[in-house]
Amino acid sequence: MLVSLRIKNLALVADLTLELQPGCNVITGETGAGKSILIGALNLVLGERADRTLLRSGAESCAVEAVFDITGLPVPLKDYLADHGLEPCENQQLMLKRVFTATGTNRQFVNGSPTTLSILAALGEWLVDIHGPHDHQSLLHPARQLAILDAFGGLEKDREAVAERVRRRAALMAEMAAIGGEEQTYMQQLDLLRFQVQEIEAAALQPGEEALIEPEFHRANNAAKLLQFSQAALEVLAESEDAIVTRMGIVGRTLQELQRVDPSAASLGELHAQAVEILRELQEAISRYGSQVEVEPARLAELEERLDLLHSLKRKYGATVDAVLAFGAQARQRLQRLESRDAERERLQAALAQLDVEILHAGKKLSAARKQVIPRLAQAAGRQLADLGFRQGQFEVAIHSATQLPPDATALSPSGLDTIEFLFAPNPGEPARPLRAIASSGEMARVMLALKTVLAAEDEIPVLVFDEVDANVGGETAHAVGEKMKQIAAQRQVICITHLPQVAAPADAHYVVTKRVQAGRTVTEIARLERKERVTELARMLGGQSEAARKHAAALLKTGATPSV
Repeated sequence: MLVSLRIKNLALVADLTLELQPGCNVITGETGAGKSILIGALNLVLGERADRTLLRSGAESCAVEAVFDITGLPVPLKDYLADHGLEPCENQQLMLKRVFTATGTNRQFVNGSPTTLSILAALGEWLVDIHGPHDHQSLLHPARQLAILDAFGGLEKDREAVAERVRRRAALMAEMAAIGGEEQTYMQQLDLLRFQVQEIEAAALQPGEEALIEPEFHRANNAAKLLQFSQAALEVLAESEDAIVTRMGIVGRTLQELQRVDPSAASLGELHAQAVEILRELQEAISRYGSQVEVEPARLAELEERLDLLHSLKRKYGATVDAVLAFGAQARQRLQRLESRDAERERLQAALAQLDVEILHAGKKLSAARKQVIPRLAQAAGRQLADLGFRQGQFEVAIHSATQLPPDATALSPSGLDTIEFLFAPNPGEPARPLRAIASSGEMARVMLALKTVLAAEDEIPVLVFDEVDANVGGETAHAVGEKMKQIAAQRQVICITHLPQVAAPADAHYVVTKRVQAGRTVTEIARLERKERVTELARMLGGQSEAARKHAAALLKTGATPSV
């Protein structure tokens, strides 16, 4: 449900927070007070295009924030947020924010994370269904009508059985396209893959070999220098006339003389002996190292050639030797598929033929189920329309079912073999016509309300917004509209903007929008009404504050609070 809506600097609103309740919430107020601004703000935060002319005069930016309680939301919202790099919901609350400026800059956030308008719009489709007095286009779309029929009949599993097979067929067609194409293109692909596979296999790569070759190449490439340095070290240490080992002998003899004069200096002689031993070990180690260093031009050339090959392959096929090997394995598989193209094509064609049989079977099964559901939907909608003033109106569902798959496989629909059309005859003696042919917004609004009532238990969208959908109705029909809103609100949160007291009276929460002048500026405000205040507002909607109007308002409120049987 929508928990709260905060609006700053939008049209006549300076700073307004609307805290909503579960069930049915109605919003009333004088014409021009700013009721529609609330719907406009909700549309903005759900991704609708921003109109900069709505920015409050003198303000640099406008902000709208909405908080939704997502407890029980049947869509995989957690995964969706994670997949798009958005922060998860805390305490089952989803926070949306939209900011736009006078310069046209847009910023939008989900749980504090920056996002795109398309993400807001996608979330909006899960969260809110908004219906205005002229906003019933979704009801006119055949695809939406088909979804309504399937939702009413609980046919989602049968529908998914068709859709899943259609998706599999599309994947097989993509595979077929990948191995098909013009002969010249096929031969080019074949030659390229053969060259790539042959080049990688000929290299006889070993995992991790680069890590072994590079140090060896570095030593071989610097062998002359290594010999030079080791020989120079030996000469300084032991082979020159002034070598360190020779001079250490002089030091030793001097320490012996020192010890004869002062026996307590014996420890110095011991340290000297240890130093001489270490120097002799160093001399032997340097000699061994130098003997192992070999200047081999042939080996150096071999190592250099191997490294050049590895670098060349990495430039073409991957950043590492392991990546090159992986590329080679994939290229080998593609080559095998292309070389066995005829067999692969036959396999795919057989799989496609089998899927076509399955799709046709599943589609016919779904069509049969829909034809059984259609009379029940028509009767249920007809009963609701009778309550809404169309006592002799006629609601029908026309269905056309294909008996074969379309010749063009790309025309396959995941929703099955059927096309349907909702038909309606509001007056007796008139033929039923498609809903798109109905000119009256009042009639369209009531058809939509009837269907929403029928589908209240099946519909998964948690928030339904009705913006003056009761236009052009009155009397007993207005009472019926109010009751329908109440019925729907037993399953979903309803937000309804209305001018009719009969619609407002049954609501669980009643808000009034007002205008006042503050510091020379007009400001729109909203407040939730207590019972006595509701009587006053309903009386205003009835035409005044006379005793008769107030009694009528109180009676409406009492009747509206009594559950209908």
